[in-house]
Order: sequence, then structure tokens, then C-alpha cells
Amino acid sequence: MSVVISNKPGAKEPEGETILHDLVSKSGFAQVKSIRAGKYLRVTVTAPDPQSAKKLVEKMCNELRIFNPAAHSCEVSIGRVPT
Repeated sequence: MSVVISNKPGAKEPEGETILHDLVSKSGFAQVKSIRAGKYLRVTVTAPDPQSAKKLVEKMCNELRIFNPAAHSCEVSIGRVPT
């Protein structure tokens, strides 16, 4: 399973802004106009089927507050995740 946590559109993005202004722009990549940072989690679970696994990971993310729903979106994907 993979979980991608990203800032919602319009949410302040200080990490992406820092990467853009302090690293990318100063290194001569003026064509890059914006960068948005996020988090990627690779989760391995035991479940009877892929849909059950997805529901379990979604429940975990919501109940444990792994992300802030007011500022972030969280997308859980089924499938083999590259290592």
C-alpha cells in the first residue's frame, strides 16, 4: 500500500517554497515555477483482499491523525509499491 499526504490547494507550502527559492532557483533552474512537498508512506499489511487492506490503512490514517484533514489530503493506493 502507498499513502501520499499532500497539502491541499491554497494551503501554505513552506517546505516547497524553501526548496524552490533556496535550492532550485539558485542553481539555475529558472524554468521551475513551483514545488509542493508532501509525505509518502509505504505500508505493509496482512488482509484477506486488497480492498480490506485499503480500508484498514485509510482507517489507520484517519483514526491516528497521521495527517491533518483541514490542511492535507491523503490518498491510499493499492498495489505493489516499488522499493
